[in-house]
Amino acid sequence: MKKGLYFLVLFLFIFSCSVNKSPVFIKVDNLKLISVASDTIRLSANAFFENPNDVGGKISTDEIKVIVNDTEVAQVSSDEFKVPVRSEFQVPLKVVIPTHKIFGKNKNGILGGLLKSVFNKSIKIQFKGEIKYKVLGFSSTYPIDQTQDLKIKF
Repeated sequence: MKKGLYFLVLFLFIFSCSVNKSPVFIKVDNLKLISVASDTIRLSANAFFENPNDVGGKISTDEIKVIVNDTEVAQVSSDEFKVPVRSEFQVPLKVVIPTHKIFGKNKNGILGGLLKSVFNKSIKIQFKGEIKYKVLGFSSTYPIDQTQDLKIKF
């Protein structure tokens, strides 16, 4: 009898929470140039979401590539992010671009495109890949394909 009661309480608890909806991806925004050093260029951005569920979860962003002026140069790094319940939230994204990818000696280096961007005072940066959401053993992915122009200030 007690096992049946425990099962019923657990069953009601699980199904009373709304988990049937995935968090809604809104946009990638707030792209900023953090620092430029001799070996790396550091950028930051935020991915904005809204969670309509009564339970949280976790989001990972390891599958997002960074494309600068149509050439892939880096991947986004971020810690696994804990999703808050019933709220809008933002996941901080960090990008470290090795300068040898930009100033490489091969013909695939984007030095020419970067110099053109400096003269135009903006760089086209694209985030492309997937963000993974996990909750209670279930997972879903969000395709990301956002392009922004980063204004260069001298």
